[in-house]
Amino acid sequence: MAAPAAAAVAKILLAKLAVDAATDAEKRRRIMLMIFGPVIGLLLLIAFIVYIITSPLSLLLGWLLPNEVSVVEDFQKDYGYNQNIGLYEQDYLDGSGIDYDGIVFTDGATDVIYFNQLDKKYADVPYGKSGTIGTSGCGPTALAIVVSSLGDRIVDPIEMSAWSVANGGRAEGNGSYHSLIPNASKAFGLNVEGDVQNTPQRIVDALAEGKLVIALMSKGHFTRAGHYIVLRGVTADGKILVADPASRSRSEKEWDFSIILDEARRGASAGGAFWIIG
Repeated sequence: MAAPAAAAVAKILLAKLAVDAATDAEKRRRIMLMIFGPVIGLLLLIAFIVYIITSPLSLLLGWLLPNEVSVVEDFQKDYGYNQNIGLYEQDYLDGSGIDYDGIVFTDGATDVIYFNQLDKKYADVPYGKSGTIGTSGCGPTALAIVVSSLGDRIVDPIEMSAWSVANGGRAEGNGSYHSLIPNASKAFGLNVEGDVQNTPQRIVDALAEGKLVIALMSKGHFTRAGHYIVLRGVTADGKILVADPASRSRSEKEWDFSIILDEARRGASAGGAFWIIG
């Protein structure tokens, strides 16, 4: 009698242990879901926002409601990925059809070879599949200015645009990814320093030393959306000299540093909105 009773007790204990183990496993699963569920949700939300920011607007039109299109377009402009110049915008009308050959700015610590994305040699050259250098190529043109001025050979906007497309720098339908600036600078043999937006004196010191700075601007004096320009020097009284790939006239003015700091794209990725190069 004792043996069967003991066996029955053992079965009951084993059954209880199995139930407890199943219950503990369920508790662990619930705890894991409570911990990781919000994290996964946040990562998916971030991925969706990045997709909205960087995707061509034409690609999104199929599933956006009419009243959502302008919101997404403004969002892209605010983040600085939408760097397009419209064919009927004043910059395009004023700057296109001109030959900008031979322009060299000599009033800074470094002589700067100037290129303009609206130059008649470059404006209609395709930049990727959905635009031209004239409408979307401020990033490659700014890089062409910097690389040609600091490097050992001339690299024009056509060559730099081709490099951008081949190496993942083109944000189709919008302009250029922020990562193009450091990636191309390094590829063409130049040192690059980012994450300096909160140390403006570092930018001024670099310009005084003869280095150049590519800045990503937001809506204001230089653009209605996003636009790369080159900071090419600093005057004795602290004004900033620029080389604007879309405007020779803006490139010949002296600018208050406060304007540039205020209008630089906050939240830019890849170390922006200022990259010290040289």
